[in-house]
Amino acid sequence: MGRVQTFDTAQAVGAALRVFWAHGYADASLPELERATGLSRSSIYHAFGSKRGLFDAAVSGYLADVVQPLLRPLVADVVAPDAVLDYLAGLRDALARPGSLVATHGCLLINAAGAPIAHDEAVRATIAAYRADLRHALGRGVAAHLPGLPADERDRLAETCTALVVAAFALVRVDPAAALASIDAARSVLEA
Repeated sequence: MGRVQTFDTAQAVGAALRVFWAHGYADASLPELERATGLSRSSIYHAFGSKRGLFDAAVSGYLADVVQPLLRPLVADVVAPDAVLDYLAGLRDALARPGSLVATHGCLLINAAGAPIAHDEAVRATIAAYRADLRHALGRGVAAHLPGLPADERDRLAETCTALVVAAFALVRVDPAAALASIDAARSVLEA
C-alpha cells in the first residue's frame, strides 16, 4: 500500500512558485524548496517526480492563479472598451508597488525565457503559448477600445503593446523606472 499524502498540494505548489519566481529554476535549490514547502526531498520527488515536476506544477499554478485572472476581462465574450487600459493601469500599479511579487520579481515566464531552462522544448512551448495568449488578449482589448481602426492597424497596436508589456516584465528587476515607462508607452499608443 502506498503512502498517504499528508500535505496540501496547492499550498506546496504556491510556496514553490514563490521560490521559482524569485530565483528561477536553476537557482532554486532543493533545500530552499524543502524549507518553503515544508516537504522533504523524498516527498517532493514522490508527489511531483522531480524538481522539474514541481516547477511545472508551479508554472501551471502561475498561469491559472496569476496570469489568467488578469487577462480574463480581455478575453470575455464581451470586452469592455476600456478593458485594455484598465489592464495596463493595473499592471503599472503592480509594477510600481514596492514589495509586490511582480515589482520584485517580474514575470516568472519572461524570466524563464532568458534562462537555460528555456532550452527545454516543453518550457519553450509554454512560454510561447503564454506570449500568444497575452497577444490575443491585448488584441481583443485593442479591438474593443478602438473598433473604428482598420484591423491591420489594431494588430500593429496590439503587437506593440504586447512587446512593451514583455519589456516591462523583463526590465522591472533591474530598472523599475524603465518598466513603468514601457507601460506608459503602451497606454500612450492606445490613447493617441
